[in-house]
Amino acid sequence: MDFIDQLRLLASRINTTKNLIQTEEATKNAMVMPFIQILGYNPFDPFEVTPELVADVGTKKGEKVDYAILKEGKPIIIFECKKSGADLNIGHASQLFRYFHVTDARFGVLTNGLIYKFFTDLEQPNKMDEKPFFEFDILDFKERDVEELKKFAKSTFDVDTILTTANDLKYTRAIQNKLSEWIYSPSEEFVKLLSLDLLGNKRFTPAAKLQFTEITKRAFEQLIGEKINERLKGAMTPEISLQVTAQSGGKVEDTKENQEQQIVTTPEEMEGFYAVRAMLREDVQSKRIVMRDAQSYCAILLDDNNRKPICRLRFNNPQNLRVGFFNEKKEEEIFSLNSIDDIFNYSDKLKATLATYSGEPAKD
Repeated sequence: MDFIDQLRLLASRINTTKNLIQTEEATKNAMVMPFIQILGYNPFDPFEVTPELVADVGTKKGEKVDYAILKEGKPIIIFECKKSGADLNIGHASQLFRYFHVTDARFGVLTNGLIYKFFTDLEQPNKMDEKPFFEFDILDFKERDVEELKKFAKSTFDVDTILTTANDLKYTRAIQNKLSEWIYSPSEEFVKLLSLDLLGNKRFTPAAKLQFTEITKRAFEQLIGEKINERLKGAMTPEISLQVTAQSGGKVEDTKENQEQQIVTTPEEMEGFYAVRAMLREDVQSKRIVMRDAQSYCAILLDDNNRKPICRLRFNNPQNLRVGFFNEKKEEEIFSLNSIDDIFNYSDKLKATLATYSGEPAKD
């Protein structure tokens, strides 16, 4: 299973069970250890992952860091864990600060099983920074986050490579946070800067400030919405219907533009698509499983072939989630879901459908 698919599978499981995890120990077992395992380290091998590593520093005796990942017997990454959902402020990283100073570890991770904050010593050598240079949210991550996380995997871990990009990551994140803040609440200075050329010789009065603040927020919203739609259209191949009319003399008219305007691929459909990929990863290459969205349903196909449907996600109504599976006669059977996670209960049906195409060649 691919690295990103393993993360998605863990995320799906955590999303289902996170409310049941009430203690730090349960968080370690159900969330943190599987995360470390996905990175390629064996949490059950004390020569590779040492739990409860003693961190004696000066007069502080017997303090322990929750996990230390070792390489050639020396810590390279240390973890401090809090219970699921707990706040992760810098005051919770006291053991990380102290142990970071006396070991060869260049990276410290503070986590509650959902958020992973990665620290190093960019500001002052051998002293852990107060701000993380990278954060990973297991329930809300993007592909670029996965690419950064991969650098900490056992197979690719290289201190110099990570440190080379750590500084850029730190400042990129700070700028992203500031832009995110301005999207919803643009500062007066920012609004004034944007409206400077537009106002010409007019004064930036309180009325102008109010007007351009609202315009700025609206412009942000529209720009982001347009970019999202562009990305979705580029990533997906919508199911297009072609029609022949008498007026065209039998010429096929492409209604692609009108169709695309009415098709919206939702986050729920994306989550369902990735769940199907994850369940079938051992049986077929992920790239052969393709989503093709339509107005009434979202089709999951093998080899992007309409004659090889795997299932149909009928998620247009979030209050009535349904999924259609295909039997050996390619007849659709529709089942209701209480949540998207319930789709994992039907992995046998997906595998059975996939098996019916096993004798057919893959699409070139």
